[in-house]
Amino acid sequence: MHFIGKINWEIYKCITEGIVTDEVIITDERIEHIKERHPGDYERYMNYIGKILQDPDYILEANKPNTGIVLKEFTENGKKFKLVLRIRIESDPPNYNKSILSFWHIGDTTWNKNIKNKIILYKRE
Repeated sequence: MHFIGKINWEIYKCITEGIVTDEVIITDERIEHIKERHPGDYERYMNYIGKILQDPDYILEANKPNTGIVLKEFTENGKKFKLVLRIRIESDPPNYNKSILSFWHIGDTTWNKNIKNKIILYKRE
């Protein structure tokens, strides 16, 4: 388990109520998942994860409870990212944490499709 950073409760409460902690982790199993499904993205872009969580452009509804899809574009280099975050809530077992489920670099088509086809829970002003 690796500590990634903290989130702003006011932003992320759009995913679910009853958030227990602001700390976000990623497990070794999820790192391996990312490396297998999105080759090279974790190694090249892992340093972006904390910034994505701290200042998301969009949070979209995911297809699982207490989970959100976080989108972030970095204007200085035009890179766009998609991150899936599972929020820990009061009714979760004590060993649960806010956890990154997946993360990858995306292109304009995927970015636009996500914004068009998913429910927007949060948009940075």
